Amino acid sequence: MEEIVVTYRPHRIEPGAGPLIPTELAERIAQGRQTSLFDVLGAHPQGDAWRIAAFVPGAERVEAITLTGETIAELSPQGSDVFAALLDGRPEGWNYRAWRGKTDWEVKEVYRFAPLLGEMDEHLFAEGTHGRLWDVMGAHVREHEGVTGTSFALWAPSAKRVSVVGDFNDWDGRKHVLRPRGSTGVWEIFIPDVGDGARYKYELLGPDWELLPPKSDPVGFGAEMRPDNCSVVRDLRGRKWSDGAWMESRAARQSVNAPISIYEAHLPSWKKKNGWEWLSWRDLAEQMVPYVAEMGFTHIEALPITEHPFDGSWGYQPVGLYAPTSRLGGPHEFRDFVEACHKAGLGLILDWVPAHFPADDHGLARFDGTHLYEHDDPRQGFHPDWNTLIYNLGRREVTNFLAANGRYWLTEHHVDGLRVDAVASMLYRDYSRKPGEWIPNQDGGRENWESVEFLRRVNSEVYGDDPSVMTIAEESTAWPGVSKPAHEGGLGFGFKWNMGWMHDSLQYIERDPLHRSHHHGEISFGLHYAFSENFVLPISHDEVVHGKGSMLAKMPGEMPAKFANLRAYYAFMFGHPGKKLLFMGQEFGQATEWNHETSVDWDLLANPKHDGLRKLVRDLNHLYRDAKALHEGDCREDGFRWVDGSAEAQSVYAWLRLSEGARPVLCVYNFSGAQYDDWRIGVPSAGQWSVRMNSDAQVYGGEGRGPSGTVTADAAPAHGFEHSVKLSLPPLTGMIFELEG
Repeated sequence: MEEIVVTYRPHRIEPGAGPLIPTELAERIAQGRQTSLFDVLGAHPQGDAWRIAAFVPGAERVEAITLTGETIAELSPQGSDVFAALLDGRPEGWNYRAWRGKTDWEVKEVYRFAPLLGEMDEHLFAEGTHGRLWDVMGAHVREHEGVTGTSFALWAPSAKRVSVVGDFNDWDGRKHVLRPRGSTGVWEIFIPDVGDGARYKYELLGPDWELLPPKSDPVGFGAEMRPDNCSVVRDLRGRKWSDGAWMESRAARQSVNAPISIYEAHLPSWKKKNGWEWLSWRDLAEQMVPYVAEMGFTHIEALPITEHPFDGSWGYQPVGLYAPTSRLGGPHEFRDFVEACHKAGLGLILDWVPAHFPADDHGLARFDGTHLYEHDDPRQGFHPDWNTLIYNLGRREVTNFLAANGRYWLTEHHVDGLRVDAVASMLYRDYSRKPGEWIPNQDGGRENWESVEFLRRVNSEVYGDDPSVMTIAEESTAWPGVSKPAHEGGLGFGFKWNMGWMHDSLQYIERDPLHRSHHHGEISFGLHYAFSENFVLPISHDEVVHGKGSMLAKMPGEMPAKFANLRAYYAFMFGHPGKKLLFMGQEFGQATEWNHETSVDWDLLANPKHDGLRKLVRDLNHLYRDAKALHEGDCREDGFRWVDGSAEAQSVYAWLRLSEGARPVLCVYNFSGAQYDDWRIGVPSAGQWSVRMNSDAQVYGGEGRGPSGTVTADAAPAHGFEHSVKLSLPPLTGMIFELEG
C-alpha cells in the first residue's frame, strides 16, 4: 500500500479541559455495556479538531501510527483502557501501537471504516425481500477502503450490544462491537486482516443487558467439527465452474417428462474409510459419483448436508443452514463434489429443512434474548415429536432468511434441486398435537396459512430464478395442488413424494403371497390418484430404520423367496407411473436396517444373490431411461392403461405404459407363489414384443423361468384388445416388454 501523506498534527489541549472521553463512558466501554463503539472510538470531530480514540485492554501506553508505521501522536489514558488524542485533521488511515512494559503490539483500527450495507440492502432487509441475503449477511472476505479483511453482519434487533469474537481478538467481546444499522436490527463491522479459516462467534447482550450464550453465525458459510461449534470464515469468491454443458441441459433432464431416478444417501454412512472414518467430499466425488452413474440413476439426493451438532439427527436438526457440514469438508470441496456429479451426468438434490431447528444454545434459539426465529408460544413454536423449535413464518425477516437459503444452495453451489422435509408438519397447526395443544388460524381452522405462503414464495422464487431446478415436497397428506403452480393456487412444488403409494405397496408386498389375493387393491389403489400430482415413488431411509428392518428383511418367506419378492417389487416400481427413489443399500438388498454409525454393507456384493439384485436395479434404471413410454407419461393420465387389474385370485397385474411416438411398453406382474402357464395378456399391436426385463432371470439371481428374447402377439382377443401374447408367468416375478419396430 502506498504511504499516506500525513497532513495533520497533534492539536493543542487547553489546560483544565478535562478528559477527552468522559470517565463514565470509558467505564461503560471497559465493562462492555456500550451499544455502539462507532459513536466513540475511531475519529470524531471535536470543536475545531478531530478526536481519535481507542480501547486497548492491558495497554500502558498507546500511540497512533500511519498504515506504514510512522508515529502520528501519542494517545493519553482516559481511564479503563481507553486512550485518546486530539489532531488538527482527520487521519486518512491509521492503526495503533501499544506497550505494556517492554512488550509492544499493533492494534488495527476498525472503527474508522464506513458501513458496507447500502440503503437498498437496508430497505430490502426491512421488508423481508432481499433475494441475495447471503451477499450482505454473514462473514465475507473482501477489500474495503483499500484494506483486505472480513466484514461481519448479523440480525439481532433486541440485543443491546453485538460483538464478534475470535482468536483475532482473544475472544474479548469488548474489542469489536458491531455498528447498529438504524431500525433494521442489523449490526455490522469490518475487521482488517481477518481471513479464510478464522474461527468466530457472536457475543450478544440481551434486552436486559444479560450476557447470552455465544452464538454461531446464522449465515455462516463454514463451521467447526462437532463437538466444537464456532463458525469459520470461508472465502467463497473466485469459483470458476466447468459444468456449463450440464447446466445447459438441466431443464430437459429435470422436466416432468424426463426419466428421474434418485439415489438417496446419507453421505457420512455411505462408505467408511478404515471402517470408521467419513469419506470427504473429494472421496465421494471419486467413489460415489461413478458408482451411482454406472448404476443408471439420474440424481443423488443427499440427506441434509448442512452443519448439525448431533450425528443421530442425520442432519435433520441443522444449526448452520448456510454451511456444508465440516464432517465432509469445506464449501469449496463441496462445490467440487457438485461439479463431479454434473460431469458424470448426475443431478444433486439436497434435503432441505425449513420446518424446524434444534434448541442448542449456540444456535437460533432465543438468539438475541427473545424468541427471534421461533414462535414464543409452544403451541406454535415447539415440535413435540422432535423436541425442536418451529420457525415463526409470520415474521418477514425469518421467511427471508429461509427463502434466501434455498436460493443460496441453488445459485452459489449449482445444486439442482431441493427436497423439502416435513411439509405436512408445516401445513397443519394441529400436526401431531392433541386438542388444546394448538392454536387455530384466523378462520378457526387447522391450516397454517403462513407456511402455505412461505412455501409458495420459495417455489416461486427458485423457479423464477431458474426454471430448470426442481423442488420436491415430502408431504404425507392429501393437501391439494402440492405440485400445482403457486400462481394457480397450488404450493408450487415441481414434484411430491407419493407416500400413499409407498405405504400401500409395501404393506402388500410384505404379506405372505398366500394372503395377497385378499388385498389386491393395496398395490393398485395408488393408480386411482397417480396423476393428481407430479409424483416421486419413494422407498426412502425412513422405511429402513427404527425397527422397520431392511427392504430384504421385510419380504416374506425364506431367503430365496425374499429376493424374488424384492426383485418383483422393484420391477413393479419401475413400471409404475412416477419418478423413482431408492435409499442407499436397497439397490443390492442390505440385510440389516440402516445404521448411521456404520457403513453400508458393501461386502454383501460378493454374494451372487445380492449382486444379482444390484444388476437388476442397474438394468431397470437403464430401461427406464431408454424406453420413452416408461418415463414421458409418468405424470400424465394418457401415459397409462390398465390391461388386467382384476386377477385377484392369482395376484396378477398387467398394464401398458404409453407415450405419443414411442413404442408401447407392457408390464406384467405375478405376486403369487404359483406359476401360471399359457397366460393370455391383451396387447394393442401385433408383432414381436421384446422381453426388456424378467426379474426371474438367472443374471439377477433368479431361477431363469419365464420368457426371454421376444414373444409374438397373435390374433387372439383378450382384455379388450384384438391381439394378445401367451406367457408363462413365474411366481414372484415382474416382466417388462416393449413392442419392436
